[in-house]
Amino acid sequence: MPLSFRRASLASLGLAFGLSALCLSPLMAQETAPAQPDAPAPAAPAAPVDPNAVIATVNGEKLTEADLQLAEGELSQQFAQLPPEQRRAAALSAAIEIRVMAKKAVDSGLDKDADFQRRMAFLQARALHGEVVEKEVVDKVTDAEVRARYDQEIANTPPVNEIHARHILVKTKEEAEAIIKQLDGGADFQKLANEHTSDPSGKTNGGDLGWFGPGQMVPEFDKAALALDVGKYSKEPVQSQFGWHVIKVEDKRAKQPPAFDDVKDQAKQAVIRDKYFAMVKDLRAAAKVEIPDEKLKKAIDALESSK
Repeated sequence: MPLSFRRASLASLGLAFGLSALCLSPLMAQETAPAQPDAPAPAAPAAPVDPNAVIATVNGEKLTEADLQLAEGELSQQFAQLPPEQRRAAALSAAIEIRVMAKKAVDSGLDKDADFQRRMAFLQARALHGEVVEKEVVDKVTDAEVRARYDQEIANTPPVNEIHARHILVKTKEEAEAIIKQLDGGADFQKLANEHTSDPSGKTNGGDLGWFGPGQMVPEFDKAALALDVGKYSKEPVQSQFGWHVIKVEDKRAKQPPAFDDVKDQAKQAVIRDKYFAMVKDLRAAAKVEIPDEKLKKAIDALESSK
């Protein structure tokens, strides 16, 4: 994974997953990309690095390539603004600085401080938590499980109709009623839209709104458009916060679900989330946890029951 799971916020595991909530609007049109100049030949792949290679010694202690890579990863935000060729030197400098300061802390007895030891115990526990999650959850997720989760979400997602509609937006109800009267007399909707709509995007395309699904328009417009049959226009003006609309539905179709490749990362995160919570539930059930503060215990129980 590009981002180590142990460094990601576990709060993200609690986010509800649903393909129906994904903003995956269909691509209405594609422009041909301008021709690009020939790309330079790719650089030769870098030679493999020995993680045990010693790149420095600090007070006689070896600092290896693996130590440097760890420093680069943990301090990546601090190095983000540096040119790539400077990051390695910066990481090594930081690693050396950490080592010499750590030695001073030990020499001063700071490692024996009770508060420091509590923090170290917590950091160790958090790091071990991350190791378990990565090794026992993330690394064990299979492609078949991800595909099964995707199929499950698709099967559980109710079918949704999309609408291809046009509209004419005007400032007053009277203007909208006059346009409807012209349509009743056989006037062309697209021509009237080009002439009368105050929607800038619709002045040259006959008020075309393209395809959209439920919830993508303001509620009043959404309700009126969904109620129209294909080829029909609204017989009464529809008011919204933008003005008065006359709506025509050109076509309807069943919305296609997102392709697996487009949402497989979300599906994988859902599998990880479920496996993580299942593991936590089993481990907590087997653990002996005592909370003397009754009020705090009730709060914890309520929080756990909501997961």
